[in-house]
This record gives sequence, structure tokens and C-alpha cells, in this order.
Amino acid sequence: MDFDIGTPAVMFSAISLLMLAYTNRFLALASLIRQHNAMYRDNPDPKILKQITNFRVRLSVIKWTQIFGVISFLFCVVSMFLIFVEAVAAAKWSFALSLILLFISLLLSLRELFLSIGALRVELDEIR
Repeated sequence: MDFDIGTPAVMFSAISLLMLAYTNRFLALASLIRQHNAMYRDNPDPKILKQITNFRVRLSVIKWTQIFGVISFLFCVVSMFLIFVEAVAAAKWSFALSLILLFISLLLSLRELFLSIGALRVELDEIR
């Protein structure tokens, strides 16, 4: 396999789109937290508190998802720089690390998705 500057450059668009998706999740969650916080102040309902507890966990998972995504992006940039200075072996290792960090970020994103589904189940349980 040829390993040139184009190889890690392909990751730029993928990681950028993922970071946008992660940011949108974060913003949606922030809005929900504000809404539920106001609702809980008006009516301290245990169901609302259960949602807020879920939000805390989701917020932490989203934070780590974004951290691993950003670090993956940084190692991708380092890999490109190393190719530029003709340190190909180090560039390959940096790119491999970037892929591993992106994999972790995606796993965390999947975890947050399941937590989100759990929050929706709490909402649906109120309908019964």
C-alpha cells in the first residue's frame, strides 16, 4: 500500500463531519438539560431527576467522544507533517494512532446513542 500525504488527508473530511455531528449532539443535550433543569425547579419530579442523571452520564460520554475525536484529528495532522518531512515510518505510526483514537471516539458515540435511547424510554414510560 502506498502511504503518501493523501492517505491521512482523506481522514480530514470524515473527522470534520464526525466532530460536527458530535457538536450537534452536545448542543441538543445542552438544550434538554436547560429545559429539564427548569422543569425540575418548578416541579421536583423523580422522573425528571432520572432524566437529569442520564444527561450527566451522556454529557460525560460526549465530552470524551469529542476529546478522542480531536486528538485523532491532531495525530492525523502530525502524520501529514511527518510525511512532509519524509519521516514515513513515524507518519505511519501517527496515522495508526489516529485511527485507533477515532475508533474509540466512534465506540463512545455508540455508547451515547444507547444512553439517548434509554432517556427516550424514560419519556415513553410516562405514557403508560
